[in-house]
Amino acid sequence: MLKLWKNCDVLAPAHLGKRDILIIGDKIHLVEADLSRWEGLPGVETLDLGGTLVCPGLVDMHVHVTGGGGEQGPASRVPEVRLGDLVLNGVTTVLGLLGTDGVSRSLENLLYKCRALEEEGVTTRMLTGCYRHPSPTLTGDVMRDITLIDKVVGVKLALSDHRSSGVTAAELARLASEARVGGMLSGKPGIVILHMGSSKRRLAPLFEALEICDVPPQNFIPTHCCRTPELVAEAVRFNKMGGTIDFTADSVESVAGTAAALCSALRQGADPSRVIMSSDGGGSMPIFDESGNCVRLTYSTPATLLFELRRMISREGLSLETALRFFTENPARALGLAGIKGTLAPGADADLIALDDGLHVKHVLARGKLAVKDGVQVIKGRFE
Repeated sequence: MLKLWKNCDVLAPAHLGKRDILIIGDKIHLVEADLSRWEGLPGVETLDLGGTLVCPGLVDMHVHVTGGGGEQGPASRVPEVRLGDLVLNGVTTVLGLLGTDGVSRSLENLLYKCRALEEEGVTTRMLTGCYRHPSPTLTGDVMRDITLIDKVVGVKLALSDHRSSGVTAAELARLASEARVGGMLSGKPGIVILHMGSSKRRLAPLFEALEICDVPPQNFIPTHCCRTPELVAEAVRFNKMGGTIDFTADSVESVAGTAAALCSALRQGADPSRVIMSSDGGGSMPIFDESGNCVRLTYSTPATLLFELRRMISREGLSLETALRFFTENPARALGLAGIKGTLAPGADADLIALDDGLHVKHVLARGKLAVKDGVQVIKGRFE
């Protein structure tokens, strides 16, 4: 089936203005000012957008697809993320990972959950490891996981957090080297996603590791960089070294909100092409008291992405074109999917979202299939 989306106001994420988009199978075939010559041909399904904003599907680089949580015992485990949690919020590509709980939440389960979501319609990748070190793996070795398992593109580790393993600079450097070589052998980014806690050590372990190893900053991505102004400032320093930094949408620990924290980083000179925002969807958001006791627990959802997009525009004054890159082009590049995801161009995957005037989801195409129409989920997971 061929699909023709006509009269789209396209942000690719660069603003192209009025364009028609032709999709063949799961790929974008043409993006032109007028494709009316295709309209009415046998097998062409046409949808007139009437000037509606159309942009790439969102790329969410931090989702606990098997559920996070557990800080208050077994009953506090967050449920698994469903297909609707993603597509109804415009997310068409997701990076799955583990968090605090690397015991009852396994990498085997994570791999199968990623495969299930892919079967249902979205694109998935995953990380090996979890908060702790040595990292749990599927094959017994981080490098082997990245090299041999198609979904695995990197490894996760926690830093500067009371739930982390307190790794040394040498241990972090060794882990990064394994991830980098695994990426080289498999044609993947070989990234190390670093969960950043609220310890005063902040990014010090990362800076120390960079001093003693030859792994470039591009292989590290610290996340939750919005916790405090001090962490934001250190994230900017890392960004200026060539690294990518990730801000968690609508984090309860962010001072004045994530939109404000990200824009503060831009004002401090961060390169916007190496800034991303992810949802931490399905991840627990525990509140600890001064004694380290978990006193309250909630969890995040991918709905926070478009919420923060709207806040960056309405409160912080960013242009839609600039803000959109943090959710599309930039994370796609970090995942090694530049030109395939996060863009509307011939040859890219047909992941498209149409947003109404309030920047809420109206329609979603995921790999060329209509997943959401007029705000209603069309493609559903098996048990939704």
